[in-house]
Amino acid sequence: MAGSYFQHVPSLAAFHAQQMQKRDCIRSERLLVGLNCFSRGQTQRAHAHGAADKFYLVLSGKARITVGTEVREAGPGTLAWAPAGVSHAVDEALEDAVVLVVMAPPPRAESRVETPSGPRD
Repeated sequence: MAGSYFQHVPSLAAFHAQQMQKRDCIRSERLLVGLNCFSRGQTQRAHAHGAADKFYLVLSGKARITVGTEVREAGPGTLAWAPAGVSHAVDEALEDAVVLVVMAPPPRAESRVETPSGPRD
C-alpha cells in the first residue's frame, strides 16, 4: 500500500476451495481492515477478541453469522458488530461471499480467544 491511500477492494478478493482466504487491505498498529473470502460451505470458527471491537460488512454473497447468541443470514450491505470479548463466527457461507472485516486496534495473538462451542474451520 506504500504511496497510496486508496485501494480497489474487490480486486483483493481471492477464493480457495479448501479454506477461507484472508487478505489484508490495511494493517497498522491502530487498525486492521481486511477481507475474508468464503467459498460456499466454508466457515470461520467462533472466537472473541479481548481487546478489540470487530465488525463484518458483507460486500457480496450470503453467509450465516453469529454474534453472541444472535444468528442472522447476512447478505450484501449487512453489518454485524462484535464488541470486545463477544464471541462471533461465520457459521457457513451460503454462497460465495466476500466480507469486509474491520478492527481497531488490530488483534494481537494473545487477545484472540477461541470459544469451546461453535463451528470450526
